[in-house]
Amino acid sequence: MLNINEIKKIIPQRSPFLLIDRIDELEPGKRAVGRKCVSYNEPFFIGHFPDEPVMPGVLVIEALAQVGAVVCLSVEENKGKNSYFGGINKARFRNKIVPGDVLTLEVELIKKKGNVGVANAKAYDGDKIFAEAELTFAIG
Repeated sequence: MLNINEIKKIIPQRSPFLLIDRIDELEPGKRAVGRKCVSYNEPFFIGHFPDEPVMPGVLVIEALAQVGAVVCLSVEENKGKNSYFGGINKARFRNKIVPGDVLTLEVELIKKKGNVGVANAKAYDGDKIFAEAELTFAIG
């Protein structure tokens, strides 16, 4: 398990844009499972939406990408580098994410060629799927 301080040693994102709270499982270069505890105090809830707070889908994808970055950047040859989006495919949003939800963020690298990789990503809580996508990363 990686706590927030250990995550910050691997990826460059910081508050308010660091969107993962911990990593529960990590196979460097292969897969990771992280957590995001969604709190009403998140700054995006001020405007999205004031009368019905919903976590923006783009931030769910970003949280998944950050878990993916931990997968890629935890490999020795990538330490100190950045992970950039190369593409988002097959993104689907199945349920709203509201304050109090605890997201399990699972990312598995399925292809890698040079400094580019493709991963399957899913945000869920038990049997309830919030979002899923295929994410392309470039390491630089």
